[in-house]
Amino acid sequence: MESFVINHKSPLPLHIQVEAMLRNLIELPEYQNGKMFPNEVHIAKKLGISRNTVRQATNKLVYERLLVRKKGVGTRVAKNNITTRLNKWTSFTHEMDEKGVSFKNYTVKVSRVFPDKEIQQLFKIADGIKVIKLERLRGLEKGPIVYFISYFHPATGLTEKEDYSQPLYEKLEKEHHITVAVSKEGISAILANKKLAAKLNISEGDPILFRKRVVCDPGDRPIEYNLGYYRADSFTYTIDIAKD
Repeated sequence: MESFVINHKSPLPLHIQVEAMLRNLIELPEYQNGKMFPNEVHIAKKLGISRNTVRQATNKLVYERLLVRKKGVGTRVAKNNITTRLNKWTSFTHEMDEKGVSFKNYTVKVSRVFPDKEIQQLFKIADGIKVIKLERLRGLEKGPIVYFISYFHPATGLTEKEDYSQPLYEKLEKEHHITVAVSKEGISAILANKKLAAKLNISEGDPILFRKRVVCDPGDRPIEYNLGYYRADSFTYTIDIAKD
């Protein structure tokens, strides 16, 4: 932490600089082994910035499941999950197209809801503002393999009347002039509850690959908060990592 400094002349926003610093801390052996993260007040004073700026950066890493924050205890590096920042990412539609796999939408449900506190903080929206919630059950002819839940920032301009059968990110760019640039993801293994088991045609307690994704525009502003629940017996997530 001693070597970290803020460059106030940099075009990068302060919270992005802090986020990069925290990502570096996460990789250090002492924090991987359970050492408590410096608290936000200490980081803010050390860097000469506001606590809100530090909180914004920390929130993103909590959303990505890289950090776990417990009230009255502190913040630690999350354990028992595999997380990476991918060099290339795309929509589920394009993922399937590239593999030559024919898939279908089993159900598509759109609603306008009040977001929970996590999403409200991520999007930086006030109380009483609703967001678009998109739920899609997708899969192959043999049955569903993934259940997606997406929440969209009100600034996207999306409504309940959109045609959500189209590739989502193409729709945002062509119809709403919003370009997606960065996907920040967390991946973990969970067990299916009764609701997920029924949707994915599996047994309660079966393993599921859970992916949490925060999609941002070129200004690093979150525009989508996405939860994906994949059948573990039908989907494998592979990552290529080059040695330094």
